[in-house]
Amino acid sequence: MKGEPWGGVSLARAPALTLFLLLAPIGAGLIGTLLPAVGWLPVVGAADFSLQPWRALLAEPGLWRSLGLTLWTGFATTALSLLLALALLATCYHTVWLHRTRRWLAPLLAVPHAALAFGLAFLIAPSGWLARWLSPWATGWERPPDFAGFGPQDPWGLSLVLALTLKETPYLLFMGLAGLAQLPVDSWSAVARALGYGPVTAFLKVVLPSLYPLLRLPVFAALAFALTVVDVALIIGPSTPPTLAVQALRWFNDPALAWRLPAAAAAILLTLLTLVSLVTWEGALRGLARCSRSWLIGGARGGTGDTARKTALGGGGLALGLAASGVLVMVLWSFARRWTFPLAWPDQWTLENWRGQADNLLAITWHTFSIGAAATGLALVLSVACLEHEVHRRPTFSGRSLWLLYLPLLVPQVGFLFGIQVLLAWSGLDGGWPALVWTHLLFVLPYVFLSLADPWRAFDPRYEQTALALGTSRARSFWRIKLPMLRGPVAVAAAMGFSVSVAQYLPTLLAGAGRYATVTTEAVTLASGGNRRIIGIFAAVQAVLPLLGFALALWLARRRDP
Repeated sequence: MKGEPWGGVSLARAPALTLFLLLAPIGAGLIGTLLPAVGWLPVVGAADFSLQPWRALLAEPGLWRSLGLTLWTGFATTALSLLLALALLATCYHTVWLHRTRRWLAPLLAVPHAALAFGLAFLIAPSGWLARWLSPWATGWERPPDFAGFGPQDPWGLSLVLALTLKETPYLLFMGLAGLAQLPVDSWSAVARALGYGPVTAFLKVVLPSLYPLLRLPVFAALAFALTVVDVALIIGPSTPPTLAVQALRWFNDPALAWRLPAAAAAILLTLLTLVSLVTWEGALRGLARCSRSWLIGGARGGTGDTARKTALGGGGLALGLAASGVLVMVLWSFARRWTFPLAWPDQWTLENWRGQADNLLAITWHTFSIGAAATGLALVLSVACLEHEVHRRPTFSGRSLWLLYLPLLVPQVGFLFGIQVLLAWSGLDGGWPALVWTHLLFVLPYVFLSLADPWRAFDPRYEQTALALGTSRARSFWRIKLPMLRGPVAVAAAMGFSVSVAQYLPTLLAGAGRYATVTTEAVTLASGGNRRIIGIFAAVQAVLPLLGFALALWLARRRDP
C-alpha cells in the first residue's frame, strides 16, 4: 500500500521533501561560497579562477590569532559544557535533584544565546552588577575599575567561553536526559549497587559508555556552534582580533565588494577547521576511552558521591544564578533613568525608555513573531508528516541517517549562508519574507523533529487501531485521537522551534538584506552603541518571547479538555 493517501494527502514523499529542504540549500550555499573563495564572483568583476582570495586571507594581520581564539573558545566551551552536564547526570540521575534540575531546563533552553550574552555582559563588566554589589565595601571602588583581563570582550575569550557554557550546558543536559530515557538505567544501577559500586562510579562505568554514543551528535553540534558563533562573539567576545567567524562577517559586510572574496575564503577555512575539529574531538574521546579501559574493568567501587554531588550542584547552581541574574539586570536597565556607580539598584526609574521605543519595538516584535511562527509551523507539518510516514511505513530518520538532521547544525553557518545570500541576490529573492522563513526553517526543523520524535514513536498504536476497528478513518483518528493525546509534546516542540527562530542572527541578517529586523538583529546592532537602557529593552524582549512560548506550551500540555 505504498503511497496510500492519508486524509486525502500522500505522505510517501514527505521524507524526501524534508531532506531536500535541508540538504539542497546547504549544498547550494557551500557551492555559492566556494566559487568566490577561488576567485569567481562576476558581480564584483572577478571572473577568473585564482588563489588570490586565499593569498589575501593568509596575509591578513591577526589571522592566526583569530584561528587560535576560535579553537580555544570552541573546545573549551564544549569540554566545560559536557563535563558539567555529565557531572549533573552522574550525581543526580538517581535522586530527587534530577527532577528539580529538569524544571529549570525549559527556561534556560528558551533564553536565546544573545540574550544570555547581554545579561552576562551587564553582570561582569567593570561597571556591571557584580561590581556594584561588591563596591565599595569589598573592593573599595568608587568608580568603575579600568582593567581588561576579564570582562566583556576580554582578549583571551574567557567571557565568550562562559557565555556559551551557560547556554550549551542546558542543551547537553536536555539531550542527556533524553538519552537516559532510552536506556534501562534503573536496572543497570540496581545491579551495580548490588555489587557494591557507588552511584557516581556506577554511572561512569555502566551508564556512560552506552549514553555517550547517543550524545555524540549533540556534542558535535555544540562544538560546531561554539567554533562558528557570530552574535555572541560580537556581543561579548574579543574584538582585536575577533574570532574567525566574526572576521569573515566583517569582510563580507565591507563596503569594498572585493573583500567578499577573502570573506568566502575565510568561510571555507572555518568549515574545514570545524570538520578537522570534529574529527579531532572524536579521536581524543576514543583515545580517552582506550586509556580508561583498565579503570572501567577494574574493581574500584567508589564512594557515596556526596562531594561530587555537591560540586556538580554548585556548578549548576552558579550557572543558573548567572543566567537568571543576567536576565534580571537587563530588565532593570530597561527601566532605569539614572543608575550611577556603585549603586546596586537604579536611583531613578522611568517608563520613558519603553515608550520611546514602542513603535519600533512593536514592528520588530511582529517581524520576529511572524517569521518564527511560519518557520515553526512548516517544521511541525514536515516533522509530523515524516513521523506519520515512519509509523505506517518504515523508519525515516534512524540509525546512520540521523546525522542528516544535524547537518544544518554541524556545517558552519558562515560556510553556506554566505553562498545562499549570493544565490538569493542573483535570483532577486534576497530581502523577502519567504527567503527569511526558508533560512530559519533550516535551523528550526532539526530541533522540532528531534523534540517530537521520541514522544511520537512512543505513542501506543492500539488507540488508533481501536478507532479504525470502529469504522473511523485514519485521518479522523489522527485529528480526534492521536493529535489531542500528543498535544503536549507538539506544543513543546513548537515552543522549542520558535525559540530557535527568535535566536537566529546570521540567517536573518544575510537572507533579510537588512529589510526585516528582528529583536535579535536589533539587539546585536545596538550592542556597538553601548546604551544599556535600549539594549536592555530589546534583550529583555528577546528573552521573554521564547519564555512566553514555553509557558504557553506547558499550559497547553497540562490543560484538560472539558
